[in-house]
Amino acid sequence: MLPSRAAILLVAAVAGCAGSPAAPEPDVMDVTLHAPIEQVKAAVADVLSQEGYTVAQDDSGNVTTGMRQEIRSPWNWLLRWRFGVGKSRVEARVVPQDESTTRLRLQVFHRGKDGLFDTWEDAETPLPQSAANEIRRIKNALRLL
Repeated sequence: MLPSRAAILLVAAVAGCAGSPAAPEPDVMDVTLHAPIEQVKAAVADVLSQEGYTVAQDDSGNVTTGMRQEIRSPWNWLLRWRFGVGKSRVEARVVPQDESTTRLRLQVFHRGKDGLFDTWEDAETPLPQSAANEIRRIKNALRLL
């Protein structure tokens, strides 16, 4: 006895849902800024600090952050650990091209979840924390807009 078309369609539909969700594209911006490297480093650190990130810089031009502070209170760790629905961190690379031009590569890593007991997974970055928006803020701080 051959399986009916409805049974085949049901099996195909269930098998199609069984895969894991597609990983989001990396949120990366690579730009050249017409400003000296020291001004760019200062602007990157200032903008990311204002956005709630703790910023660490090294001498080779790497800028890294911890997870973004979602609320300014002692309960912020609960959002980053369990109750929140999204958390992000930033990595940037600042490289001089000449004395008045600097290359900036900025990447935002965002993790999200749908519910209280779900696990954190890579997710698409929300617009306010996106790399493009952070670059816009940095350009604004440098008065390049």
